[in-house]
Amino acid sequence: MRDAFGEAMLELGKQNPKVLALTADLGPSVRLDGFAREFPDRFFNVGVAEANMIGLAAGMALEGFIPFCASFAVFLPGRCFDQIRVSLCQNKANVKLVGSHCGFTNPGDGASAQSVEDIALMRVLPEMTVICPADAIETKKAVLAMAHQNGPAYLRISRTETQVVTSKSDPFKIGEARVIKQGKKITLIACGTMVGIALQAAEKIDGEVINLSTIKPLDKATILKSIRKTGRVITIEEHSIYGGMGSAVTEMVSQQYPVPVKIMGIPDVFGESAREYQQLLDKYGLTVENIIKNYKLF
Repeated sequence: MRDAFGEAMLELGKQNPKVLALTADLGPSVRLDGFAREFPDRFFNVGVAEANMIGLAAGMALEGFIPFCASFAVFLPGRCFDQIRVSLCQNKANVKLVGSHCGFTNPGDGASAQSVEDIALMRVLPEMTVICPADAIETKKAVLAMAHQNGPAYLRISRTETQVVTSKSDPFKIGEARVIKQGKKITLIACGTMVGIALQAAEKIDGEVINLSTIKPLDKATILKSIRKTGRVITIEEHSIYGGMGSAVTEMVSQQYPVPVKIMGIPDVFGESAREYQQLLDKYGLTVENIIKNYKLF
């Protein structure tokens, strides 16, 4: 996903001279080094000063530029929530935020570098769009779409390689979910790295899979159409079970078409160190086997 983000930024840079890139001392890690070489006068490394980066970007946006701010998801939005809330959202500033190394995809660095609460922080803010693409192909489409939509937006991407579950010909539109597998027994709603796992599980249980790449605004119509058919839902996300994608779905379903919902995600804990990414997914049950187990408990 990081490579796709970098490629999309280069493409945008060539298309639109108003596109700018900002980072907080993490250019190569978030794949903005290519943009920096190609457009040095439009690249800004603010150092380890994430809050200042947001203030700078807000000013740029209010002058008509389209700034993209990229850092690790634990720092963006973690270190600069107040600036995002006030400088961006209250002013409807056209700033795009990109949080990389989300969830457990940075296993070696442990809890201090693993963001499991960023979706919750971002989706609570008025005016903020929240996007969590399923793979590299969708990441590139999301970046290009964000540049053409006015207002603040947050894109959540992983550090590790992610299973490719979409194709270049698949449509992508901010605010629209996609049913990527038809099924009858249960609706599996997933975002980001969990979409591929949901697809694998669905093959074994006749599940219908929704790729919920836009978490805010929520595509209520697509979700409701599916659950009216299946009558039950499991949501799967590499994020806390509090305030994330599953919470967004449950809030809507409980009011508009109440059905049983199981939220699968990270429990009320911080992250932890591991040698391998898969070790953390296994420990916290973000696996094909655990989706099937939860399905059988309905």
